[in-house]
Amino acid sequence: MSGVRAAGRPKPVNLALQGGGAHGAFTWGVIDALLADGRLAIEGISGTSAGAMNAAVMLGGIAAGGPEVARTKLAAFWQAVSVDGNLSGPQRALLDVFLGAWGLGGGNGAGWLPFAPVFAAPTTFNPLEINPLRDVVESHIDFDAVRRYDPIKLFIAATNVHTGKVRVFRRDEMRADVLMASAALPTLFKPVEIGGVPYWDGGYMGNPVLFPFFTETQTEDIVLVQINPIKRDETPDNARDILERVNEITFNASLMHEFRAIDFVRRLIDAGRLKDTHYKRIRLHRIDAQHELAGLGAATKLKADWDFFQRLHELGVAAGRRFLKTQFDMIGVEGTLDLQKELA
Repeated sequence: MSGVRAAGRPKPVNLALQGGGAHGAFTWGVIDALLADGRLAIEGISGTSAGAMNAAVMLGGIAAGGPEVARTKLAAFWQAVSVDGNLSGPQRALLDVFLGAWGLGGGNGAGWLPFAPVFAAPTTFNPLEINPLRDVVESHIDFDAVRRYDPIKLFIAATNVHTGKVRVFRRDEMRADVLMASAALPTLFKPVEIGGVPYWDGGYMGNPVLFPFFTETQTEDIVLVQINPIKRDETPDNARDILERVNEITFNASLMHEFRAIDFVRRLIDAGRLKDTHYKRIRLHRIDAQHELAGLGAATKLKADWDFFQRLHELGVAAGRRFLKTQFDMIGVEGTLDLQKELA
């Protein structure tokens, strides 16, 4: 994979893309910057919910014609889900709610009706089972091309309703149902059945999953594109803000668990206690814009106008370029995300 600024051999990385509702347009901007730069070779991509959508659209574009096609397809996808898209009235209304609930991996209706989506079953709130994303996904992703494209591995997370465990779908399993399962909010949609097994939003157990990279890819560098804040300085004091913070904590829990596992293994390797084993010393990097996104407020995860998506895209492009400028040289050398500080 080459770009206009590529010089020498691109550095291999894995990309891990969080869900984040309308804020997923920030991730679109980050991807746009990384693909345009061309100095990274993507070996694997992990995505959940909104991150799964970005991952599949990007991979479909790369499979169809390379990074420039992927950039074009991502822009077309986000425009299709904006208010400038061609959705019908009922689909548009439901997608606006969906984008808000999508934001934290599932179940968050705080920006719309404070309590109704949280306590209403999907048969009550969405009796016609309208899924406004399915048509958009099916019209913007060539799943046959995705399944055939061997150079990049793809990992999409969903939650098994019966066992409560994460299910990771690989590239050769990709179809619209997998993406719908990864973004199936229990308060809006019935579980998506795949092979007779019901699945809900993947954010409950992996937002996003990192562990497939440990054994299924060669590179030890993971670039996490993080949308949902782990830390906030203010204490919520109303129902909507409390629910928002509870959801942030809940849907970051699996990511923090993987941070701890990576840190633990790294310390054992550094102490010489895991010689001649399959364990790898993972190097973690993070691209985010926590202050900018937190300043927009949770309610903006409902916004679906094209101007807002473009604003988020610009924030993502700036964050991606900033990462490349300040941390690119450390890829392949040392992680730039201080896990011990993050976990302290």
